[in-house]
Amino acid sequence: MITMSLEKDNLDSSSDLENYYDEINNWDDLDINKDLLRGIYAYGFEKPSPIQKKAIKPIMEKRDLIAQAQSGTGKTGTFSIGALSLVDVNDKTTQVLILSPTRELSKQTASVITSIGTMMNGLTVQTIVGGTSINEDSYTLKNNTPHVITGCPGRIYDMIRRGHIHSKTIKLVILDEADEMLSSGFKEQVYNIFQYFTNDIQVALFSATLPDYIYNITNKFMRNPVKISVKTEQLTLEGISQYYVAIEDDRQKYATLKDLYSVISMSQCIIYCNSVKRVSDLYDAMVEDGFPVCRIHSGMDKVERNAAFSEFRTGKYRVLISSNVTSRGIDIQQVSVVINFDVPKCVHNYLHRIGRSGRWGRKGIGINLITRRDVSIMKDIEAHYSCQISELPADFDTLLK
Repeated sequence: MITMSLEKDNLDSSSDLENYYDEINNWDDLDINKDLLRGIYAYGFEKPSPIQKKAIKPIMEKRDLIAQAQSGTGKTGTFSIGALSLVDVNDKTTQVLILSPTRELSKQTASVITSIGTMMNGLTVQTIVGGTSINEDSYTLKNNTPHVITGCPGRIYDMIRRGHIHSKTIKLVILDEADEMLSSGFKEQVYNIFQYFTNDIQVALFSATLPDYIYNITNKFMRNPVKISVKTEQLTLEGISQYYVAIEDDRQKYATLKDLYSVISMSQCIIYCNSVKRVSDLYDAMVEDGFPVCRIHSGMDKVERNAAFSEFRTGKYRVLISSNVTSRGIDIQQVSVVINFDVPKCVHNYLHRIGRSGRWGRKGIGINLITRRDVSIMKDIEAHYSCQISELPADFDTLLK
């Protein structure tokens, strides 16, 4: 496996490798068609982020890729630009498949690709996820074959198996949030999908975290991939201040949250709970006490979840109570505060959650409401990311100014 790092002093010792994959410092450095270049600028990308500087060229040059970067650094833009550089809009076949763990992430990815590719005349993008009509999806696939498909593994596999998605024309497969995609819940579905591809299919994986088990799995379907990673200690979410509030029990936890509400509602905030029931209970309590909040969790159907996202994105509600369904990849630029009402049980989920604030270098704050039983996992989080989580100061309201 060829290894590269986002830090120059950590590059592979091979000078050939370093020269071959030089960083791009400006979009004009990319050898791409003018329509895509215009779309990049129109989307608002003034210059490449660190992950974009390193990871776009290997995709363009048809290399397999494993890319790690924290939330909010431009992963979606990276693989969107790389994928669009390979699309031939005159070839009316499906050429790129992007797999994501959630419907929301699949839809958001399609939106980003459509926006960046808006100047590419004739580009078609389709989202294939559960909860929609199979007949409608198959009709669209047959009569207006998309160049790019985004979707979740279950429905994608079903449509490939039925022959509605022609796998032989696909030349690039992207797995977003790869750690989730290759976990036990999705691994079998992903394996089933790959059975339909030719051996020379190009594969790119992106995620904020890359546990060791991923490398055992990727060896099965990747060919000498380029690896672009950041050190664990660099995944401390630069620009995001992290705090804790020590409390006795859930009753005091709720009282503390109410005390914080007047401050957090000045901007947009996501409050995370560890289960659907916890989300529902907290939502009911806050609504009963007169707080304008919305909620989203995995137990809601597609229409309800889309409505909640829309209300939060547009600012109708400034506080969203959520389970982990929003912790991965959902890009809501205005979010500046994340509160862990329940501390995540996994250190990797901490990064994904807190990464909802401070997107693209904006100032952000993460607040953890902890009881005695959370002390151990908080120490694990601090050790894993080599960071210090301080006690929330009394002048918290000044931190966002």
